[in-house]
Amino acid sequence: MPYVTFERGKAAGRATVLAALLFALAAAAAPPDAQHILAASDDVRNPQYPFSITTTLIEYRDGKQTDSTALQVYSKAAENSGQFRSLIRFVAPPRDANKLMLKNGNDLWFYDPTGKSTIRLSPQQRLLGQAANGDVVTVNLAKDYRAKLAGEEDVQDGERQNQHCYKLELAAAAPDVTYDHIEMWIAAATSRPIKARYFSESGRLLKSAYFRHFQDNLGQQRPTEMVIIDGLNPNWVTVMRYSDFVKRDIPDTWLQADYLPRFSPE
Repeated sequence: MPYVTFERGKAAGRATVLAALLFALAAAAAPPDAQHILAASDDVRNPQYPFSITTTLIEYRDGKQTDSTALQVYSKAAENSGQFRSLIRFVAPPRDANKLMLKNGNDLWFYDPTGKSTIRLSPQQRLLGQAANGDVVTVNLAKDYRAKLAGEEDVQDGERQNQHCYKLELAAAAPDVTYDHIEMWIAAATSRPIKARYFSESGRLLKSAYFRHFQDNLGQQRPTEMVIIDGLNPNWVTVMRYSDFVKRDIPDTWLQADYLPRFSPE
């Protein structure tokens, strides 16, 4: 009888090991979760604490610079949603200095100190070149879009290097987002955003973008440049450069529309 019990114990042990092995194989074969891939890419682009950066936009047509602007961006995640609220101060050119733009929830406001007026803006409205208002505020895409895994592809990044990527299809899940849907390629090994294509509700390609020049900033390798190419004219290009990453306290009062006339940068 002890011998039989021992053999049964061995058989049960083998069955347990086999079940665990089959479970591991099934988990390995299962496709990765698209929403988690997108959220990991958000973490590469943005730190999850209050910070400020300088964003410089430069517009090129046919290889020649035609316009530029510089912005100071202050961003802080809302406790209830996790989505960022952003205050943008125009730094240059001088004619725009100290104008303000505020994103709080899905509301976007613009304040001009000359006329002392605050007006609502659309995130789709162009700010400069191919950069829309919604492109310069800090966003977590996983909060605003539903992601679907469309496959895996090898694509060329902004440095002309091949990257093995997850291709995601993003559909708007929140009102008043900048784009109706987006195609996005995210590096499988690093979760870095590599390339994106932005579409209107009618399906028209508005623009393509490449994320590049990753550098150590605020504890993570983050993109410091985004190259945006017009959907119809590839010779119309806008470059967004990010610099001066600083972790900082951002008062909640800065992120309220009625405070804009009283805002004074520190």
